[in-house]
Amino acid sequence: MNKLATVFAGGLLLASAAFHAQAEDAACATVKLGDPGWSDIAVTNGIASFLLEGLGYQAQTSTLAVPIIFAGLQKGQVDVFLGNWMPAQQSNYDKFVASGQVDQLAQNLGGTEYTLAVPTYAHEAGVKSFADLDRFAEQFDRKLYGIASGSPANESIRQMIEADEFGLGDWKLVESSEQAMLVQVGRAVKRQQFVVFLGWTPHPMNVQLDMQYLKGGEKYFGASGSVNTLTRKGYAAQCPNVGKLLSNLSFTQDMENAIMDQVLSKQASNAEAIEAWLKANPAVLAGWLQGVRSRDGGDGLAALKAKL
Repeated sequence: MNKLATVFAGGLLLASAAFHAQAEDAACATVKLGDPGWSDIAVTNGIASFLLEGLGYQAQTSTLAVPIIFAGLQKGQVDVFLGNWMPAQQSNYDKFVASGQVDQLAQNLGGTEYTLAVPTYAHEAGVKSFADLDRFAEQFDRKLYGIASGSPANESIRQMIEADEFGLGDWKLVESSEQAMLVQVGRAVKRQQFVVFLGWTPHPMNVQLDMQYLKGGEKYFGASGSVNTLTRKGYAAQCPNVGKLLSNLSFTQDMENAIMDQVLSKQASNAEAIEAWLKANPAVLAGWLQGVRSRDGGDGLAALKAKL
């Protein structure tokens, strides 16, 4: 009788797993993530990819400009975006999320900063706010260093220049990749030259550089911000298991800074740093996987522990 009961129970588990796999839309098997090429989103996308692959899904990451990611979500070409920085992306949010064309699933990070910054020696010399910049125009060579073309932050800087806000009408926006910008800032710091650049938290720049954020730019960059998880419309209903995982995902600045620092200091690859952090923080992993199954219907946490 016990043997029969065991066989019967095993059959039920197999049937449940088969039903789960059949019930989930085939389109859920591959999760398409948008990545603007930023170090912090490389970390959060890396975490999501590691978890998804451990659960039996495939994660596909495409590096795209922020406006293209939003358009991709609206058209169904991108499933998930973990990097909706607010209020920096307010215009994109209003156009796509507030209008109901793209879904906001969760806030995954709070207490962020995203605005112009200067080295501490420039701050101590009197550059404490946006309004102070033009008084030191010659020292700054009238250049504002941003990130990749098309980023919302660059657009905010461009708007300031076009409106001659803070007397910046004759200044120039220098656009480049995140890493190229930081290389330029690093060179200036070594020479103790004045440089103003786009800074944000979390990011190892806050540890690697002795820097200060400027006040007075709230009209363009807001005050303390947050980062949201967005999906294409209806995604969580179509793919409820992945949707549950994405809803559970929340990060901290300490977590992201620790992983990014390992990567940028070349002590580990992104994947290695993420795996090491997850092994050291099992309670966080358990929270993320609460109510989440593997794609074949098995225990999600057990599947991830096996992968680790």
